[in-house]
Amino acid sequence: MSTELRSFLTLSYDELEDLNLRAKEQRKNRVPLHKVQEERLKYLTDEKRIKAVTVLFSDLEGRLHMLDYDKKFLLKSWDNLTFDGSSIRGFTAQRESDLRLGIDWPSFYWGPADIFGPGKVLVFGDVIDKGGTPYAADIRGVLKTYAEQLLQREGYTLNAANEIEGFLFDGVQAERHYHETQKFDYVNTGGYYHSLPGDPLRTFIDTTAEVQRAMGFQNEKDHPEVAPSQFEINYAYSEVVNAADQIQLYKLICRQVATKMGFTASFLPKPVVGVNGSGMHTNVSVSQKGKNLFWDAKGEEKLSKMGWAFVDRILTHGNDLCLMLNASVNAYRRLDPHFEAPNQLKASAVDRGSMIRIPIGNEKSMRVEVRSVSPDANPYMVMYAVFKSGLDGETAKIKNLRQAERYLPDNIYTALENFRLAKWTTTMLGDDVKGRYADLKQASADRCPRLLGTFVKAPEVQYHHDVYNQFLWNRF
Repeated sequence: MSTELRSFLTLSYDELEDLNLRAKEQRKNRVPLHKVQEERLKYLTDEKRIKAVTVLFSDLEGRLHMLDYDKKFLLKSWDNLTFDGSSIRGFTAQRESDLRLGIDWPSFYWGPADIFGPGKVLVFGDVIDKGGTPYAADIRGVLKTYAEQLLQREGYTLNAANEIEGFLFDGVQAERHYHETQKFDYVNTGGYYHSLPGDPLRTFIDTTAEVQRAMGFQNEKDHPEVAPSQFEINYAYSEVVNAADQIQLYKLICRQVATKMGFTASFLPKPVVGVNGSGMHTNVSVSQKGKNLFWDAKGEEKLSKMGWAFVDRILTHGNDLCLMLNASVNAYRRLDPHFEAPNQLKASAVDRGSMIRIPIGNEKSMRVEVRSVSPDANPYMVMYAVFKSGLDGETAKIKNLRQAERYLPDNIYTALENFRLAKWTTTMLGDDVKGRYADLKQASADRCPRLLGTFVKAPEVQYHHDVYNQFLWNRF
């Protein structure tokens, strides 16, 4: 269709980076909400080339949803954006379907027109129930409330950075077609750190990194990973809610770029048996008035007593949390000790089979790395589970807790049982949301063979929460 009569917003990547970094600085400096809201509304009013605002939110399993609101409508109705929650898995029942989206004005992004289309901006939304309170199954809202309460009560800032691995497969929607082919086709077999300039994997990584840079991610490094056609694109740490938002954007960007190239970016934890799976190593720290509370130059591995107490609490609750950190049937293929997988409830500076690693750090970068997280987990639930457990959980009276012979589940049924029985998961999520989440995971598990076996089965791909659609699910 001709575009010569249209003049929708299209900005250069440098212009986009400047705008997104300015917004990121506002979030970091906690500019008052009313000031940011006023600035954004004025911008949307004055910038005539914007046609729509894309509002993003995530369901209980972490699947990203997007609604495009016409700009003129949004400017009149931004404080009363309603949607049908009964159509979102894990949200309301049909009899109580009306929910609202509140605009989280600081979480505002300008995206490249060649990836997201011209004339659009993106913003994350808060899900609000019909009574006007944060919706209990919106885990982003739960995480946001928890972080704000800790800041007000203790002066704590929760920081996180994630190393998100994925696979690039040949063909568009390769996951949807897996039941037909029973295989995924690599686009590159170069391996760790090795990809020739201009080959498909390198081009994909370069393009994705450019988009991330333009959106203010502040990239650090990117490279092919150990398995064939596997990638990892790292970026700077940030405050916990922003960090979780960036995980959702990262996966969205990867999928958009891959689709435009005729490929599929897959975040299945173990799509191919016999090679390394994909993880989402989650690096966390806590700061207070700009000071990293996990750093102690005289501490064991330079980690402070507070940091070690944080580690001990996560190890204590490791099996309670496993379903929240490894949310799919396929995720338990990855927890295989033969492929550097972190299946041991241990903490170590060097052993990559441990659930928690203590990386080399300094006064600024000292952190705790939770390695047992899969890239398909709900990022808001991951952050909430890790920080809530590390700061508020219990410490087990187990001899040599950090090196005890304890293991994570090797299948989703054991993880489900641990999750349902744990009092701690009820404390974190409440009975209602915990029950909804467990039921969703049970439904997925029941659609797949109970024994994983030695090759990836079609149902564990088809009924994966990142892949399924309503039509497919209802055919069962």
